Amino acid sequence: MFHIFKAKSTIAFMKRRIPAMAFSLLLIFASIATLAVNGLSLGLDFTGGTVIEVGFKQDADLPKIRQILNTNGFDDAIVQNFGGPFDVLVRLAPRNDVNSETIGSDILSLLQAGTGDVVTMRRIEFVGPKVGGELTEKGGLAMLAALICIMIYVSLRFEWRFALGAVVALAHDVIITLGLFSILQLDFDLTVLAAILAVIGYSLNDTIVVSDRIRENFRKLRTGTPSEVIDISLTQTLSRTFITSLTTILVLMALFIQGGALIHGFATALLFGVFVGTYSSIYVASAVALGLGITKEDLIPVEVEKEGEDQDIIAP
Repeated sequence: MFHIFKAKSTIAFMKRRIPAMAFSLLLIFASIATLAVNGLSLGLDFTGGTVIEVGFKQDADLPKIRQILNTNGFDDAIVQNFGGPFDVLVRLAPRNDVNSETIGSDILSLLQAGTGDVVTMRRIEFVGPKVGGELTEKGGLAMLAALICIMIYVSLRFEWRFALGAVVALAHDVIITLGLFSILQLDFDLTVLAAILAVIGYSLNDTIVVSDRIRENFRKLRTGTPSEVIDISLTQTLSRTFITSLTTILVLMALFIQGGALIHGFATALLFGVFVGTYSSIYVASAVALGLGITKEDLIPVEVEKEGEDQDIIAP
């Protein structure tokens, strides 16, 4: 049933590798620049502090809420809608002059008195700054460890050029996804970090499938340059890549639209990561391996000569 997705002729992917790599470098530099200037809008999981979600009977007036909190000493409060016009999320940095056990009721009383509306407490969360710092460090180490383990695995299974291409592609995906969250100033919390690790796994899976087909064709095809063999391999795996990406995107779109604000960042990171990961498995991982000079001889298994194989068989 998948024959309808099969390309009729080989697509010359590698002919476009130079402009594709230039485009990728542009995105990477732009992502690094926005990360250096804007940084990430770290969520409560990493910064520590208090998150309070309250509900109003009518549309919440965010400027008025900010003014009320600012007047009463909460000038560092971040106020935003959460899910709908009636729901408001208030984020507070860690404070030594406020009792964390009563801060929720204090904020609720201030909002009820200042707005004259009926305000209900939906949820309240506390994270200490020490816990947030530990999560930041462990999250960064988790991504670094994942990249190192992937490089070792691909080196052992395929060849070091493929391993380097895979790691470059994964770093490409992570940096550009972080750049998206930086330029849009979307909340970066543990769910987004989990999504980025999932993007690494998704992109790696796609890269492994492509690398396996390239290795197979290098051994099977007797003619053709490395560029032509890679083009043939990418064309042969295109239908599989298309179907996998499409079905994943459909599920993520449902999560993005209907999943609610709590997993909005998770769905956003995965949606963007699927697009970037599919692109990088074609135009980054394969292009890097080709640029490093991968050849047929590098992928042909070495025949080990058995002891005594070169000796004549002596009849009994």
